[in-house]
Amino acid sequence: MNRVTRPFILLLAVMALMPLVIGHSQNQTGVLRLRARVKLSDATPLRGLARKRFFLVPGSLEQNRALIDAIERQPVVTRDCYYQKNGASPALIEWLKDADCESVYCREIEQEFVTGPKAVPEFATAFAASEKEFGNAATAMKWLTTNLPPNLRDGFYRDRKGVLAGLLEQAQTSSGATVQSVMTDRNGTAFFTDLGVGTYVLTNLVPVELGQTLATWNCEVQIKTDDLASEKPYLISNRKDKLVKCVAVEKPVPPCQ
Repeated sequence: MNRVTRPFILLLAVMALMPLVIGHSQNQTGVLRLRARVKLSDATPLRGLARKRFFLVPGSLEQNRALIDAIERQPVVTRDCYYQKNGASPALIEWLKDADCESVYCREIEQEFVTGPKAVPEFATAFAASEKEFGNAATAMKWLTTNLPPNLRDGFYRDRKGVLAGLLEQAQTSSGATVQSVMTDRNGTAFFTDLGVGTYVLTNLVPVELGQTLATWNCEVQIKTDDLASEKPYLISNRKDKLVKCVAVEKPVPPCQ
């Protein structure tokens, strides 16, 4: 093979492979590893924000301005206010608050909360009704929640779900694209997958209760070509730090009406 032919053949081989390489890169997507770390007060340590839902809306903050305005204008009913208004006992409110629960389904109802000094009145009443209905204590414990009033069982969760549904519909209408949703695990970590190159808004849509404040995140996230086929870390918090990419806007918890 002469000196002229060999480079020419190599050039042809490279040109033949280029469509495959380009096609492969076009099919690649990125992953955003979200980690939420918060402080309930200056005296408490940072901790992972568990079991909270976050959304990734295609488009910039400016392109989603109507959505951001709707988030900021929405009336907020806190968990304590909702349950107080619906006649929940202080013991039930404290039981929910201990595990940051929106409904009775987020943690197991143990025997000590049904009978004894730690008993929650609503659980004790529901257990008695279940025991009468099913005839034995084991089954009564298993089906205890079916004899709780619906507004105390999961009413707050359903109210929040309704608010989220309205805002999510607006987000998808304004962006004209699918909005991804994830829930953080017990360590405050979640993953948005199959992301293409572009600008997104990370938001929780509905404020999160952090002690005496309500926290809302609305920040732009850039997914670049270099982020494809990789995992992009994204730390959010309610405290500023050099590693934090998005800091929450906090407002005082409003008094119950």
